[in-house]
Amino acid sequence: MNILLIGGTGFIGTRLTERLINEGHRLTLIGRSLAGDKTFPGEVRFIPGDTTREGAWQDAVSKNDVIVNLAGASIFTRWNDKTKKLIYDSRILTTRNIVTAVKQDNVILFNASAVGYYGPRDDEEVTEEDANGDDFLSMVCQDWEKEALKAEEKGVRVIIPRFGIVLGKGGGALAQMVPMFKKCLGGPLGSGKQWSPWIHMEDVIEAVLFLLEKPEVQGPVNFCAPNPVRNEELARALGETLTRPWFIPAPAFMVRLMLGEFGDILLTGQRVIPKKLQENGFQFKFPEIREALQDLV
Repeated sequence: MNILLIGGTGFIGTRLTERLINEGHRLTLIGRSLAGDKTFPGEVRFIPGDTTREGAWQDAVSKNDVIVNLAGASIFTRWNDKTKKLIYDSRILTTRNIVTAVKQDNVILFNASAVGYYGPRDDEEVTEEDANGDDFLSMVCQDWEKEALKAEEKGVRVIIPRFGIVLGKGGGALAQMVPMFKKCLGGPLGSGKQWSPWIHMEDVIEAVLFLLEKPEVQGPVNFCAPNPVRNEELARALGETLTRPWFIPAPAFMVRLMLGEFGDILLTGQRVIPKKLQENGFQFKFPEIREALQDLV
């Protein structure tokens, strides 16, 4: 298939690009720039462009069978009015411009979202059928998904992966956590009782390929392992895997002091279950956190 990846040079996009090339697909990547050390096997076409603005890059949208949109500014920073606008615009405007450029109806739009859609949920088990939250991150995800679902009016099959914490090598959450644990400074955030929905990178890639071949599945799909863990269990599993202490907590007030409003996101969580993936027969290679961490670190 001809596949267009927007955000294809990021943490998830790089791994997905490599896998899709190995599967024999023809890929086009769109992004602001391609770092000098980025290389991909096979033929990959790269188109530079700011996807938050209309431009020549939109011509590629109508020339592909699958559009994968992973674009979005990182949320892992201290939030202020400027960073919140960047987080919002990078997602909503990019998705709006993609949908505007779609001209064919026999296409799949795979448009990212996040479990932040549900907002803080304490111990309640959450599936794709549950309602949204009302905080900033939930509002971003709601508007993000609404823009993507407008493509259904054009006959497009829209899949919206709501990502949990993606665990993989060379980036993401582990790139932040592992150095601290190796310095014997790792531990839970706040009380550690908040739920942390997570997923191994390999299961992310396999789930994407799985859903591309499942025409009956559309709409939101929770991308997280079937066994979410509390933050303290995640810390313990990582510490024991690295044979380092894991019980030095980061006090809640310190997390909020350093990260502001984003700190509240880290101190709350969602017990998210991948109901759609399970009901459609997807088999997780890494359903348990300890197996996943042993493979990765």
